[in-house]
Amino acid sequence: MTAIISAAALAHDLTGDSPPVLLDVRWQLGVAKAAGAPAFDGRAEYAAGHIPGAVFVDLDRELAGAPGVRGRHPLPDLAEFGAAMRRAGVTSGRPVVVYDGGQGWAAARAWWLLRWTGHPDVRVLDGGLPAWRGELSTRAPAPAEGDFEPSPGAAGLLDADAAAELARTGVLLDARAGERYRGEVEPIDRVGGHIPGAVSAPTTENVGPDGRFLPAAELKDRFKALGVSEDTEVGVYCGSGVSAAHEVLALAVAGIPAALYVGSWSEWSSDPSRPVAVGADPR
Repeated sequence: MTAIISAAALAHDLTGDSPPVLLDVRWQLGVAKAAGAPAFDGRAEYAAGHIPGAVFVDLDRELAGAPGVRGRHPLPDLAEFGAAMRRAGVTSGRPVVVYDGGQGWAAARAWWLLRWTGHPDVRVLDGGLPAWRGELSTRAPAPAEGDFEPSPGAAGLLDADAAAELARTGVLLDARAGERYRGEVEPIDRVGGHIPGAVSAPTTENVGPDGRFLPAAELKDRFKALGVSEDTEVGVYCGSGVSAAHEVLALAVAGIPAALYVGSWSEWSSDPSRPVAVGADPR
């Protein structure tokens, strides 16, 4: 099973006897905007037009807990997450396809959460909504209640201590932009820089100009150049565990398992006792 699906394949599957559950997770990182510019409203975007049958899922409220010492997008309460997925019609025996506005970060966060909590068949629409060539709908469906019960896996999740250890013993990838990794700018968190030993690996380099993932072989070569080999333990972090989920997805496309540090830099940098490295050198 691949972790992604093309728009053409999704269109075909939606006409079959067992169409996938569709989740629309349109979201944008909330950063300072020009004076008077409205904040992004994923629910309004969904209402204006979505793939027929898709159910809107709110990343900030349903795929993350409240911001705090564990980061800006910590793990959600699993009971609340499970209830949200069941409201959306998610069942363990039916495939799920997730999409967003094209960046892929939010869809990857939903993909990672569902996979980590035990759903056996979840894919992300490669290229997101911009890749879709079919009609759009303004009708919000009322799916039958699903039966999905989250059952977190023992692997695939890092806390701050495990991330620090992995930076020493394996490969810890930093999915943020290079200038944030180097500590040249930090528009959101308390301090700039990176976890000592982490390797800069911007998520944007996993996709082509059309926003779709690079071929698996190219992704594998990219990660190999960053120090990832067949026997390497790999982890990923970003600012708050969203774009890093996209990198975990890219690694999955390349056939490489990886763990996610959900708290990411927003958690790490909030504690002044934790070390911070700056510059291009990992250490």
